[in-house]
Amino acid sequence: MRGRALLAGAGLVALMGVHGCSSDPQADYCHTVEDHQDDFSEAVAQGGPTALLTVLPDMVDLRDQAPDDIQGQWQQVTGRLLALRKALDDAGVDPTSYDRDKPPSDLSAADKTAIDAAAKQLVSADTVTAFEQIQTQVRDVCHTPLYR
Repeated sequence: MRGRALLAGAGLVALMGVHGCSSDPQADYCHTVEDHQDDFSEAVAQGGPTALLTVLPDMVDLRDQAPDDIQGQWQQVTGRLLALRKALDDAGVDPTSYDRDKPPSDLSAADKTAIDAAAKQLVSADTVTAFEQIQTQVRDVCHTPLYR
């Protein structure tokens, strides 16, 4: 019963357009989801292998505000993205121009292996499932999609 009351309260706050700080972490989380929807929508429309890297700061923000029941899934997704970002940064590779099939000639085998491993983990079944669970939870709890 208490969970339904929290959800109803979060929905009411969202409908009323109240965007200040509240004492309800669930409502704050849902407000943050709404704040980042346009960024996520642009990333999805952009597509490509670097789309999620462009919204990494948004994802970290949502991870930090996520309710306990979805915190692990946010950690899974952002952790994999952060690992890919680190592998690319460590290799000095621009993610927007990196082509796995035609890597820069000065890219070491170790750096290429690190990038490939991070990318493989990002698209692993565990990470894909975690992202699907995030999207479902956002839709169910915040009554809005993560992106439009």
